[in-house]
Amino acid sequence: MFSNLSILDITIIAVYFGIILWIAHWASKSKSDGRGAVDYFLAGKNSGWLVIGASLFASNIGSEIILGVSGAGARGDMPMANFEIIASLVLILLGWVFVPFYLRTGVYTMPEFLEKRYSSACRNYLSVVSILAYVITKISLIIFAGALVFETIGVPFWTGAIITVIATGFYTVLGGLKAVIYTDMVQAFILLLGTIAVTLFGLYALGGWDAMIDILKVASDTPGNPPAEGFFNLWRPMTDTEYPWTGMLFGAPILGVWYWCTDQYIVQRTLSAKDVNNARKGALFAGYLKLLPVFIFFIPGVIAYALLQEGFISFSMENADQALPAMITEFLPTGLKGLAIAGLLAALMSSLSSAFNSSSTLLTIDFYQKYKPKASQKDLVRFGQIATIVLVIVSLGWIPFMKALMGGGIFHYLQSVQAYISPPIAAVFLFGLFYKWINAKGAIVSLWVGFAIGIFRLITEFLFKEGVIVVHENSFLGLFLGINFLHFALFLFLFCAIILMGVSKMGQPQPLKSLELVTFQRSGSSTKFKWSRDTRLTILLITLVLLLWLLFSTWGIAG
Repeated sequence: MFSNLSILDITIIAVYFGIILWIAHWASKSKSDGRGAVDYFLAGKNSGWLVIGASLFASNIGSEIILGVSGAGARGDMPMANFEIIASLVLILLGWVFVPFYLRTGVYTMPEFLEKRYSSACRNYLSVVSILAYVITKISLIIFAGALVFETIGVPFWTGAIITVIATGFYTVLGGLKAVIYTDMVQAFILLLGTIAVTLFGLYALGGWDAMIDILKVASDTPGNPPAEGFFNLWRPMTDTEYPWTGMLFGAPILGVWYWCTDQYIVQRTLSAKDVNNARKGALFAGYLKLLPVFIFFIPGVIAYALLQEGFISFSMENADQALPAMITEFLPTGLKGLAIAGLLAALMSSLSSAFNSSSTLLTIDFYQKYKPKASQKDLVRFGQIATIVLVIVSLGWIPFMKALMGGGIFHYLQSVQAYISPPIAAVFLFGLFYKWINAKGAIVSLWVGFAIGIFRLITEFLFKEGVIVVHENSFLGLFLGINFLHFALFLFLFCAIILMGVSKMGQPQPLKSLELVTFQRSGSSTKFKWSRDTRLTILLITLVLLLWLLFSTWGIAG
C-alpha cells in the first residue's frame, strides 16, 4: 500500500488531511448561537461571495469530473469541454434570475420552493427524484472515482471506496454545511494549484506546446488513434452520434439549468448567502472559475495522451479515465506527485461532502420535518446525520450497476443520465417563474410524464447494453434508443413544456396572491437600467465564453 509514494508525498497528503479536519473542527465548534438547523444545513445564512463561489466550483469539480474531463482529453473528445464552458453562462442565470426568488422566500430546499410555487405533490416529486439522482449520478459516482484515485497509489478499489466515505463523512456529519463550504474554499485552492502544476510540468517534459502538437499529429496516422483535428475543436457536425453541435448548443443548457439553478446539491451554497448581492457575486465568481477546467483538466488529458505516445506512461485507451492518475503516479517527481494527489482528493472530498449534506438536507427538511413538525432542532440535525449514513450504503450498492452503463467513460455516463431526468424539472422551474397562469396540475403531470419517459430510456438502454433485450435498428424502440442523449434532452424538455402549458390552460390558474414571491411581477413604472459592477462582470464573462468558443472552433490542430 502506498508503494508508489515517497515519504515527502505521503507527508504532503497527511498535511492536507490535517488542514481539512482542523477547518471542519473549527466550523463545528463555531456554532454558538443556538440556531441548530439553520447552522447545520445553511451555514447560519452568513456566507460571503468568495466562499460561495469557491464552494460552488469545488462542489461541482469532483474526482469524477477531473477524471472524466481529462479522459475526454486523452480520447480527443474536445466537445465534452462544452459542458464546462456552458456552465459559466448558466451560472449567470442562477445569480440574476433564480437566486432572488430563493432568498426572498427563505426556503431551505428546492422542493420547498416548488411547493410554494405549485403544490406539496410537486415538492414530494422533486425530493424523491433529487435523492434518486444523488445516488445514481453523484454519491456512487464520486465514491467510484475516489476509489480509482486510491487504486493509483496502491490501495485496493473497495478499500479506497471505504476510506473515501469515512474521511469525508466524518467532517460532513460533524460540521454540516459550514464545514463543507469552508473546506471547499481551501480544497478549491489546493485543486487549482495541483492541476496547474501537473499541466506545466507535463508540457515542459514534452518540450513545449508545439512539440506536443507534433506528437499528436504523428500519432493520428496510426489506425485506431484519435484523429488530430478532434483534440482542440469544440464543435462536431449535427450528424455526430455522440456530441453534435446542435445537442451541445441547445440540449446541454437544459442539463445546466437543472444542475446549476434547481438542484439542491449546488443551490444550497447560494441559500447560505448573507444577502442577494453576495449570492449573485458568488455565482458570477463560480462562472469565471468554470472557464478553467478546459485548461487544467482537459489539456492535462491531452498531455497524458502525448506522454503515452512517447512511452513515458502507460494506460489503456479503453479506460482513458485513468490518463491523469497514470500521469501523476508514473511521471510526476516526488513532492509534486503528493500535491497532485492531494488536489484529486480535495476535489473528491469537496464534491462528496456536498452530496452528503444536500441529500441529508432534503431527507430532513422535506420528509422528517414535514411529518414531524414539532421535532426539535437537535432532532433535525441528528436525523440528517443518520440519513447521510443510509445514503452512503445505498450508493455503494449502486456502483456495480453503474459500471454497466459507463461504456463512454465517467463524464459521458454522468451527462447522459442527467439528460434523462433533468428536462421536466428544468421546464417546471423555468416557465413557472415567468408565467403565472401555469398551475400545479400542469406541473405535476409534466413532471411525472417526463420522468416516465426518461426512466424508460435509462432502463431500456441498460438492458440493451447488458444483452437482456434485443432491439432492431428500424423498430420504434431502436429509433427511440438511437436518439442522441443531448437531442433527447432537448426533445423531452420541449415535450414537457407543451404538457405543462396545455394542462395548465385547461385548468384554473392559482391565486395571484400566492404567486407574489415566486414569479416575476410586472412593474407599473419603467425601471432605469443600472450599470453596476455585477453587470460589467456579467458582460465580461459572456465575452470570455464567446472568445473561447471562437478560439476552439477556428484553432485546428491539423492546420
